[in-house]
Amino acid sequence: MSLRRQLTLSLVTILMLFAINVGTHFWGSYARNESMIAYRNSVTAAQLSTEVEQLLEDQRQQTLILATLRETTEDLLEDTELKQAEVAIATINDKIRKLGELSHGVTELNYELLWKSSSHLLKLWLNFYRNYNNPEFNMDINDSLPFLEASQRLKELEERQAFIADQRANIIDRTISLTDRITIIAFFASIFLTATLGYYLVSYTNKSLKRLKKGTERVGSGDLNYRIEDIDDTGELGDLADAFNDMSDKLRNAIYDVRKARDDADEANAAKSIFLANVSHELRTPLNAIIGYSEMLHDELGDKSELNRPQIQQDLDIITNSGRRLLTLIDDILDLSKIETGKMSLHQEKFNPTAIIKEACEVLAPLLRNNNNELQIDELRDLPPLYNDAAKFRQVITNLLSNANKFTKGGIIRVSARQVPERPGWLEFAVRDTGIGMTAEQLSRVFDAFVQADSSISANYGGTGLGLAICRDFCALMGGSISAESAVGAGSTFTVSLPSDPASAHAGA
Repeated sequence: MSLRRQLTLSLVTILMLFAINVGTHFWGSYARNESMIAYRNSVTAAQLSTEVEQLLEDQRQQTLILATLRETTEDLLEDTELKQAEVAIATINDKIRKLGELSHGVTELNYELLWKSSSHLLKLWLNFYRNYNNPEFNMDINDSLPFLEASQRLKELEERQAFIADQRANIIDRTISLTDRITIIAFFASIFLTATLGYYLVSYTNKSLKRLKKGTERVGSGDLNYRIEDIDDTGELGDLADAFNDMSDKLRNAIYDVRKARDDADEANAAKSIFLANVSHELRTPLNAIIGYSEMLHDELGDKSELNRPQIQQDLDIITNSGRRLLTLIDDILDLSKIETGKMSLHQEKFNPTAIIKEACEVLAPLLRNNNNELQIDELRDLPPLYNDAAKFRQVITNLLSNANKFTKGGIIRVSARQVPERPGWLEFAVRDTGIGMTAEQLSRVFDAFVQADSSISANYGGTGLGLAICRDFCALMGGSISAESAVGAGSTFTVSLPSDPASAHAGA
């Protein structure tokens, strides 16, 4: 178990004990309070029962006296006396109602019996008072049965309430005793548990920290193969041990990375040396053609013989094509230099990608025919306009077509484009060929600058290895991407993804 979990568990346990202690205190207070309320209610109900009993007795005596006077004299009951009697009966009724408010649970049945009998008795008395002056009214007020029944019910309720009061007093005593015992037990248990957990945690932590210290000293002394593996903790201390182990791994890997970086730097220097050699060769070839044919034209113009104009025209075409090839090489180098220094700018404009693709295909048609390649163009009428850099888009398509033509002899080069259903607002352009293809290793570095798929590529096919690197950087600059798929002998497919809406183009750029 981790140190954090142990500390958390210990804290929770201690808090639970304190919570039990506090809860017991509040429970005891609440129980005592409820018992005291019930006890006070019982005492109040007993006092109220005594008062009601006395009122009933007084009212009984008064009705008997009035009944005797009514039989022996002809005096009438005055209105004030009637009102006083009604008030007295209403007072008795109200006090009996208050008894009902104080009666709950076990006394509720006794109260219902009292209410029934007392209501009957009070109605008889009230009827007697209201018909006292009516000579035709005849009522046996001397019948003591209703009064005795009501008195009996009242005494039963009073006895029941006294019994409950006694029980409540006993409950209060037991509750106080129980809460005191629980409080004392929880207090001493909290002290014992806190001391035990504290000792265990200190011992456990001290042992783990000693192991960590030993591992730190070993790693600090240079023993990067040492591992701290004897810490029985899946939490913070275990994580700390893992961190030390990771640190030693990272240090060992850092040393390996430094060595690998040195080797990569050597390889990069070798690649740039090869690149410079290739560039020198590529630059020398058109320059030699320009210089050679220029000297030939100079000699021919120096002769006084008749000029062969078709031959001169052909020589000038060779010079022009060599100059354009030389300019293309220089432009590629300058473009790559601008990209690496962050000075390449993006000129956004709205253009038709279909027109630029067809234009690039027409420009490269002579080169395709020279290699006996067939160019196939899919239907491109449904493409929406692009809001991006038209010049860079043209250069990307031209480079891909030129690259496909370079490595394909007597094959098929296919250009296609589509809107991407799963990415609304994006277009995909694909250039597929049936050329020599590439291995997985060659494919992994095909977009690297200064590097061609194989060292023999430059000797057999020429080139500087900048074309696809520039395509990759241009696509990234325009907010898109480029990918490649290939298999040896089955040709290659280069796919360009670009956003068509202005917002995506701006965000991607």
